[in-house]
Amino acid sequence: MTADYVSINKDIWNADAPNWAEFAHRQWTLETPEWGTWNNSEDGINMLPASMKDVDAIELGCGTGYVAYWMHKRGARVVAIDISDEQLATARKLAAEHSANISFIEGNAEATGLPDASFDFAISEYGASIWCKPETWLREAWRLLRPGGHLVFLGNHPLSLICSPLNGAPAERVLHRPY
Repeated sequence: MTADYVSINKDIWNADAPNWAEFAHRQWTLETPEWGTWNNSEDGINMLPASMKDVDAIELGCGTGYVAYWMHKRGARVVAIDISDEQLATARKLAAEHSANISFIEGNAEATGLPDASFDFAISEYGASIWCKPETWLREAWRLLRPGGHLVFLGNHPLSLICSPLNGAPAERVLHRPY
């Protein structure tokens, strides 16, 4: 019998949610988005279109919802889904504080239940892109996108984290943290 990885993942994120509240607040207040473990600036990376006016966008595995908020600030109509009700509670609280009209859904990014071809843009920053089965969530993202829609995702391999110095310098060929 195999473990139910979705329930396990949900339990882990619900338990860890308080540890992300301060980080979430910081991310929601940034003028320019910062991406990934090393907080790379959106300037030069361009993961999001400069204008998302009249764009229907979805964030797959939204956690505390800061990427959803960045899309909202660029003019998108945003839906964001996550399995953790505790993470979503933080996202909803921050959305209310920032007067952001974002639809947050508790659910699995591998099977959203949303209609086919509902979105122009889909994104996952360390959400579905690292926690879900690629063959499942990528099919779901494709199903959700309209013809000509775009999928953007960011994640990294655990080795990149354990081989990175604690000061945030680029990864090296030695372990800096235990695996």
